[in-house]
Amino acid sequence: MPNYKVKMAYRGTNYHGFQRQGNAYTVQQAVEDAMSALLGEQVTIYGCSRTDAGVHAREFYFSFRTENTIPPRGIVFGTNARLNDDISLLTCEQAPDDFHARYCCKGKEYEYIIHNSEIKNPFYCDSAYRSWYPIDAELLDREAKAFVGEHDFKSFCSADCEKENTTRTIFECGVRREGELVIFNVSGNGFLYNMVRIMVGTLLHVGEGKLPQGAIAELLTKRDRTLAGRTVPPQGLYLNKVYY
Repeated sequence: MPNYKVKMAYRGTNYHGFQRQGNAYTVQQAVEDAMSALLGEQVTIYGCSRTDAGVHAREFYFSFRTENTIPPRGIVFGTNARLNDDISLLTCEQAPDDFHARYCCKGKEYEYIIHNSEIKNPFYCDSAYRSWYPIDAELLDREAKAFVGEHDFKSFCSADCEKENTTRTIFECGVRREGELVIFNVSGNGFLYNMVRIMVGTLLHVGEGKLPQGAIAELLTKRDRTLAGRTVPPQGLYLNKVYY
């Protein structure tokens, strides 16, 4: 059967992450149900990544196979017509037979958005994390550079992480301010469970004086999750780009 590569975007607020689960509604289930109805066959999609409940994706890829001869443009429009407005297929193209959205991925870029204000904004309630504590974005940007390079991120992944190899390479990492928004951006060859959210939480702890400046380099060597900062909530996290 022909193999297809699909790019989509979704707002994760109403879904329990991407990965299909037996007891919760997920993005994968929504897309598979819509595509199966369109194509008249049971469709299984293979995503480029797992995302937690409430996490968003501006760019997310999956691959799938079908016997149906509907053209790629028809797959996009036909599936979108059957999806809620918080999920959208953006492009679809036939891919090489050995393409797999997860295993062919070379890296990802994530963005984490913080609404840095004492006053809540209803438009950011499920699309950014609000922190009232004044954030020095320039300080956090300098501290974030310690993440760049190849490191063991055992201190920066959930205790539930089952990966034996916790070494990852970070290509770029930085923090910038845009008005009331503080935006954390990181790209790398791979990420562990909750890794980005713990990286952000640790930077915030440095900014709040709960950890000393320069602490990140030492935390990377300690391999102890209990020494790093908090895990920030999921609603500020976006899968921004996927590299093949």
